[in-house]
Amino acid sequence: MPAVLDKRLTIEEFARLPEPTDGSREELRRGGVMTMPPPQSRHGLIQLQIGFLLKSVIAPKKLGWVMTETGVVIERDPDSLFGSDVVYWSIKRVPERPERYIELPPDLVVEILSPEDRKAKMREKIKEYLKSGVELAWLVDPETRMVTVYAGTMRGIELDEDETITGGNVLPEFSCKVAQFFE
Repeated sequence: MPAVLDKRLTIEEFARLPEPTDGSREELRRGGVMTMPPPQSRHGLIQLQIGFLLKSVIAPKKLGWVMTETGVVIERDPDSLFGSDVVYWSIKRVPERPERYIELPPDLVVEILSPEDRKAKMREKIKEYLKSGVELAWLVDPETRMVTVYAGTMRGIELDEDETITGGNVLPEFSCKVAQFFE
């Protein structure tokens, strides 16, 4: 279960904290630091595969930036910074190579359920992403080999591994079988 510390921090203060020595991950939620266990191997493999699939479409056409394990500014005062599994920002919205946390919501966020995650908790995180202005979010479930697609609302569309997922209006150049996420 994630631990929450009492002191409320800004994103700038959070960025200056030392990295956890045990490999755990941290997020800032309304000024509080949440510590989570490091992702397991399957999570990392799927994360890399999705990032690779997206980058293979985005990079040749210079459409934008694909990143993994990247802090996403969700809100200010109180500050929230989520550690996202995979994110994409279009070059139109972020024209220069990013160096720090980007203050704009990503165009696309991908979250991968880990064994310790509860789906209801992750749906709440997706809701926060959408509220912040994220246009497209994919919630990937390795157990069921399904992806729930949220396009601006919490009315998600579930796709199984035999179906095709697309980037919709956010990234119309992208499409693949959901099964490719789990290769």
